[in-house]
Amino acid sequence: MLRRLIAIFEPFVLMLLATVLLASVLPVRGGAVPVFEGITDAAIVLLFLLHGAKLSRAAILDGARNWRLHLAALGVTFVLFPIFGLGLAALPWLPASIGAGLLFLTLLPSTVQSSIAFTAIARGNVAAAVCSASFSNLIGILITPALVALLMTGASSSGAISIDSVEAIALQLLLPFVLGHLARPWIGGFVGRHKKMVTVVDRGSILLVVYTAFSAAVVEGLWQRTSGETLAVLAALCCLLLLAVMLATYGIGKWMGLPREDAIVLLFCGSKKSLASGVPMAGVLFPAAQVGAIILPLMLFHQIQLIACAVIARRYADSATAETAAVPPMVIV
Repeated sequence: MLRRLIAIFEPFVLMLLATVLLASVLPVRGGAVPVFEGITDAAIVLLFLLHGAKLSRAAILDGARNWRLHLAALGVTFVLFPIFGLGLAALPWLPASIGAGLLFLTLLPSTVQSSIAFTAIARGNVAAAVCSASFSNLIGILITPALVALLMTGASSSGAISIDSVEAIALQLLLPFVLGHLARPWIGGFVGRHKKMVTVVDRGSILLVVYTAFSAAVVEGLWQRTSGETLAVLAALCCLLLLAVMLATYGIGKWMGLPREDAIVLLFCGSKKSLASGVPMAGVLFPAAQVGAIILPLMLFHQIQLIACAVIARRYADSATAETAAVPPMVIV
């Protein structure tokens, strides 16, 4: 029983939980705060530099061909999701910080690695999944901050996203991404040969942001303001959100008449949200003391979507295997 429970949680999720626990017990205080913030900022810059180097121009050009599928996925990610997020944030009995976190969650781009992996397991159109997920993350660097500024006017102490936040986005996220992409002819091969290094930077930067953010939130009394009942309600809302979006993407795929392989891409790329993009963006967009509460719904949703998509992808794979087995072999006379 214990082994099955552990198997549900991938190692990185366990590392995230351990980081939150460490920040709760030993938060960063005093003079160590600017040191950790500086290291975290440098890690975020390196992260987006490497992501820019990973994205090939061929993927961008190839992706434009299946424009109906990609527009549908982007519509779910950046239109339908935010509509649901506004509804959740408006619940009168939900704490304001949790409502803001849920809304921020719905404004983020889709995941890349897990969307592609689940599409492959389900025997969907992997090439289209690569393009769709890459487009979502590329466009999300610009769209997510714009949606935050438009829809989360009360999420920061200033009442809106400031000019300093816009400059930080440009310098920490967009500029490194563009430079990394432009430098792809020189460093793309190195990045491709050292995928483990990229994974370490990817996950390490997230853990740094989570530790710094939760430290600030703990010092400000996050756990005194967030009860076990609130966490249970938040988990239930994340489950309902994922269910609603998955049903919507399934219905949209049917309505558009998408082939099975493309419908799978829409399901997995349209219904998932990126922890890798969301945590660094939150660190840039919101005051340090608010980031912990803001990313709490994202961390819960991330684990829930992994479990749900793993089960669904396996069912799609089993269905495809059964259909293949049901087709009688062709007899050549």
